[in-house]
Amino acid sequence: MRWACILLPQLALDGVLRRCAEPDAPLALVAGAPQRRVLHAVNPAARALGLRRGMSLAAAQALAGSFAIIEHDPHEEARWHRFLAAWAYRFSSQVSAQYGHALIVEIEGSLGLFGPWPRFEARLREELAQLGFRHRIVAAPNPAAARALANVHDGLAVAGVEPMRHALGQLPVQRAGFAPDVATAFQRMGLRTLRQVMALPRAGLARRFPADVLRHLDALLGEHELALAWYRPPDRFAMRIELGYEVESSQALLFPLKRLTADLAAFLAGRDGGVQRFALQLEHEGGAATEVAVGLLAPERDAALLFELARARLEQAQVAAPVRALALVAEELPPFMPAHRELFDARPQQATSWEQLRERLRARLGETAVHGLSAHDDHRPEAAWRDVAAPPTRHGSARLPAQSLPPQRPGWLLARPIPLRGPTPRLLAGPERIESGWWNGDIRRDYAVAQLATGQRAWVYQPVGGDGGYWLHGWFA
Repeated sequence: MRWACILLPQLALDGVLRRCAEPDAPLALVAGAPQRRVLHAVNPAARALGLRRGMSLAAAQALAGSFAIIEHDPHEEARWHRFLAAWAYRFSSQVSAQYGHALIVEIEGSLGLFGPWPRFEARLREELAQLGFRHRIVAAPNPAAARALANVHDGLAVAGVEPMRHALGQLPVQRAGFAPDVATAFQRMGLRTLRQVMALPRAGLARRFPADVLRHLDALLGEHELALAWYRPPDRFAMRIELGYEVESSQALLFPLKRLTADLAAFLAGRDGGVQRFALQLEHEGGAATEVAVGLLAPERDAALLFELARARLEQAQVAAPVRALALVAEELPPFMPAHRELFDARPQQATSWEQLRERLRARLGETAVHGLSAHDDHRPEAAWRDVAAPPTRHGSARLPAQSLPPQRPGWLLARPIPLRGPTPRLLAGPERIESGWWNGDIRRDYAVAQLATGQRAWVYQPVGGDGGYWLHGWFA
């Protein structure tokens, strides 16, 4: 088997920068006790000012007074870790978030689907960059080796045992995954690389160090199978962005909204599902949140479509107070069925599918603006159709089932018949007599499919017992 380690060295900071309107401005995450606040992480702009991780907040403010400060939230960091595990789950069924700031992904079974490892790796990097997370990726024959090598390498891919042992042997003991006190003890013994540690007698290591040291060495070399806790996607999506200031315009909410819908789409792709209903929660200072419901007729997971639908509903919502935070919650995550396409689809790439057009019209014009048609048992043609709600199916549209269509009926039925002028038409099919009783109009007509002198196909009739003239009631395509 082959494993990839996706190391996320700036996970907490990247999670914060994703919701910042100006991510290039100097920013630092702070942590620690109130008596001694220290910098937990700094972005490149703050690093250019001389700020470093571990520096006290007082010293940082004395060195550079103009930089933003945000409290480091470990729970928020863990949530981003789970979110990226859900994203990675779309590429492999064996994903582990057991290591902090890292994901372990089994890739051997996915190479046949996503191509050779260089192409697969490029896709992982591209999507992580789009999500806004810095990363390092290493592939190795076992997960422990991949995790250790990711500490000092990026882009390394070793396929065999011997190349893996050689790469591991060059690791500094401080970066090989040992406990800090064990790594310090090795350094005091004059051991600088993992190769020197592996050359020591096992009996001596067992006497001087805890048993975890030998188990870790065996796991690195693949001689001891590492037990990993596998990620399983939840059946609920909830994501929240705190704005940090009061927002009164819906336009100012579009940036965080686009982030939330993109995260929802990535989550849905990871669990191979869709969403049919979700809610936007607009949080206010000291008041109940305003909830904006977004419903779809069929499960979807396209990020652009979800954003456009949510944007349309948000612009129509009545917000009573300024917004301090925006959350997106999806409780119903039904299975997703991709739209049917022919092998050689002649539809232009820029054309909009019926499903997307239908949802956009409903979002812009209202829930009841789009409806379907259904055949109705009535002899009168103008009363043989009924408006029905648009069918809630992935492949559904506003067309009638084939078995319910009456024979030889036009696609365009006029609101009321009009006298047919000009030469007598040539009848192609019919006549078909349609009658109704006195209680609903007392209609007696002989209908036929006719070709006019202009070449058009029309649906015409003659009243039974009338003057013999034709009336036009519909057009065929």
